Amino acid sequence: MITITTTEALAEFCTRAATHPYVTVDTEFLRERTYYSKLCLVQMAVPGDADEDAVLVDPLVEGLSLDPLHDLFRDESVVKVFHAARQDLEIFFVEAGVFPKPLFDTQVAAMVCGFGDQAGYETLVRKIAKAPMDKSSRFTDWSRRPLTDAQKKYAIGDVTHLRQIYEYLAAELEKSGRGPWVEEELSILTDPATYTIQPEDAWKRLKTRTNSSRFLGIAKELARFREAYAQSRNIPRNRVMKDDALMELASTKPRSLQDLNRSRLLLREARKGEIADGILQAVTAGVETAQEDLPSAPDKSRDKLQVNPALADLLRVLLKARCEQERVAQKLIASAADLDALAAGKRDVQALRGWRAQVFGQDAVRLCEGKLALAAKGQRVEVFEV
Repeated sequence: MITITTTEALAEFCTRAATHPYVTVDTEFLRERTYYSKLCLVQMAVPGDADEDAVLVDPLVEGLSLDPLHDLFRDESVVKVFHAARQDLEIFFVEAGVFPKPLFDTQVAAMVCGFGDQAGYETLVRKIAKAPMDKSSRFTDWSRRPLTDAQKKYAIGDVTHLRQIYEYLAAELEKSGRGPWVEEELSILTDPATYTIQPEDAWKRLKTRTNSSRFLGIAKELARFREAYAQSRNIPRNRVMKDDALMELASTKPRSLQDLNRSRLLLREARKGEIADGILQAVTAGVETAQEDLPSAPDKSRDKLQVNPALADLLRVLLKARCEQERVAQKLIASAADLDALAAGKRDVQALRGWRAQVFGQDAVRLCEGKLALAAKGQRVEVFEV
């Protein structure tokens, strides 16, 4: 197994990769102790069976620049193949502001090609590459050096088997004409908004039990401070304060260090210094926000939908029937919440847009309108006009 430790060697491999139709890519990283993922290893492979066709890149080596890799990502003549790419893409977007284009995600493609809702890499290796995988190194500390032979073997397997999986799935999509379905899904993965959390919007991620605008105003300021502090120090937001502590503070409205020390849930480190100062300033800002500028409670109207349970059950049967017929994962088409919304008369759901509408959405609406019916025939469910 070849490990690249210099910028020159990486540039040489990337130049050679640019002559191939595709390159497979994976990463190993840590995120338990940081806000942003810490990149610890990059694995790449091009078509071929030679040792030099698959390499490990050690980004922790001092002086190694990933610029050649970023240039390869920008080369649109080479398909960049990942499996479950979201976390990998976030790393490269945060560190270099770059997305691999064109992108192919074998997890998304497998769901479109009939491999079910949980198209894990190990499953695809077993079913397509017909090879076993040793997952014992999956949760090791990838930041420690030197890497063991077992770690290297595991890491390189994540891109060597991926070549065969990609070629198989790409051929299946070509035959079925479903390439645009995958491209539609991948457009979300290459949208910067997918990975950008603005501190002023961080409060929207909180699960609150009150509609009090003042409470929400204080929670908004606390969440803004927490997110900005965590981002600037590159530490997990829960190291600043956990959600339950934030909710407690929004309720008790501490205005002094003495008040903070009465908190039951606040971490010891947050009761002094910069975090304590930031919390008190955030509470003051929330308390002093003009009434007309306070945030409104999140729209929970969908939680109170008047769902027709019988119709929701029929929609579930229709979804299962259509997905079995089209050999596409149900999870990719519609969620349980989508089906409940449809059964309650809502039409602003993802299942009614794009390729999903062709597979399921149009028939779902017709079923809701009484224009379609379902019938069981042996082991199958048939759909027919009313």
